[in-house]
Amino acid sequence: MSSEGRMTDRTGEQPPKLSAVLIVRNEAHCIGLCLRSIAPIADEIVVLDAGSTDATAAIARSFGARVEVADWPGFGPQKNRALAQARGEWVLAIDADEHLTPELADSIRAAIESPDTPVNGYFIKFLATWCGEPVRFGAWGGQRHLRLFRRRCAKFSDDLVHERVICQPPHATLEGLMIHDTVATEEEATEKGLRYAEAGAGSLIERGRGGPSAALFHAVWTFVRGFVIQGGFLDGRVGCRVALACARGTWLRYRIAGDQLAARRFS
Repeated sequence: MSSEGRMTDRTGEQPPKLSAVLIVRNEAHCIGLCLRSIAPIADEIVVLDAGSTDATAAIARSFGARVEVADWPGFGPQKNRALAQARGEWVLAIDADEHLTPELADSIRAAIESPDTPVNGYFIKFLATWCGEPVRFGAWGGQRHLRLFRRRCAKFSDDLVHERVICQPPHATLEGLMIHDTVATEEEATEKGLRYAEAGAGSLIERGRGGPSAALFHAVWTFVRGFVIQGGFLDGRVGCRVALACARGTWLRYRIAGDQLAARRFS
């Protein structure tokens, strides 16, 4: 990327225009596609690894990424750690199971190279996939997230799961799509659902919520909302599987919270 006209930092070097930041753990199966899509537009790639035991770090370094290792405090805190290591004027927050379409890459390049843009953060439209098949409706359909932002104008929320970018306005939306390969196999869907449920149960416990009755009610509502109200049925079999996975995750989250609350009461 061109660096003409950039101000120098305290070391006398020109700081990067765009930093891509990722948090990872055992992502060797997908990180290559992600990095291949961002390497042409990112001046630096920051990868914060929570102790991978596969080839994740080696693959990241092969794309020129700076890889650091840290313990795991939760999604929001970990992403803020990665953000603190970025040096770019702009930051692209991306996960290892996501990649840019060429149209989105062009939109990002144009946005950050525009000298007069007043925008501090850009929303990106997402297309999720289930085992390689696109999900256009339901709970996963039509999502957009703020992922490109001026580094000094934003941070991540401290949520342990389902964190978000908190960015000073004004905001805009980019053209193009971020492809999110949410789950590659049915086994991964089961494992990821349990992992997220365990992480999300904490917020329910803090509010004293959980238990079998709440788990059943919220799981049924999650399925009805995703498959019927949000149109998941329009995706056919895939839409049903996504709705069932979301309902199962909700069920697990309330059951785990209820079990832990009960253990506290009887301890």
